[in-house]
Amino acid sequence: MDQRGYAPSMARFEIVRTADIAAPRERVHALVDDFHDWSRWSPWEDVDPALRRSYSGADRGVGARYGWEGNRQAGRGSMEILESTPERIRIDLRFEKPIKARHELEHGFADHPDGTRVTWTMRGENRGLHALFWRLFPMERELGKQFEQGLAKLRAAAEG
Repeated sequence: MDQRGYAPSMARFEIVRTADIAAPRERVHALVDDFHDWSRWSPWEDVDPALRRSYSGADRGVGARYGWEGNRQAGRGSMEILESTPERIRIDLRFEKPIKARHELEHGFADHPDGTRVTWTMRGENRGLHALFWRLFPMERELGKQFEQGLAKLRAAAEG
């Protein structure tokens, strides 16, 4: 694993980014635990101004589901919260278009002297053309930047 948290192994990947947020853990956790709040901080919410969103299942926490469909860049997919504790939230992430893929997201929350340390992780495996594409255009660099943008927006939402 390199200093940025990237562990290459065939088509398997793991991307990790961390940020310290000057807000109580409960406030930061709540912004991730409720998909309705993702529009305030997710780096992908601005990709398509006409993005269609759907919410189902629980209002927040385990069983909450979020679906989206938009332009080619936004694509179509869904997420479901599988686990929600004060220390972490695990999410099943599924893309349907433009390429089918399934990954796991995890947001970790730890007390920090200035508030909360958030660790955002994505794990998965790329196959077929998707694996080839990400070998040519490293996923760590591209998605890592987006995670950093999302964590900065999460910081602004939690501290604001």
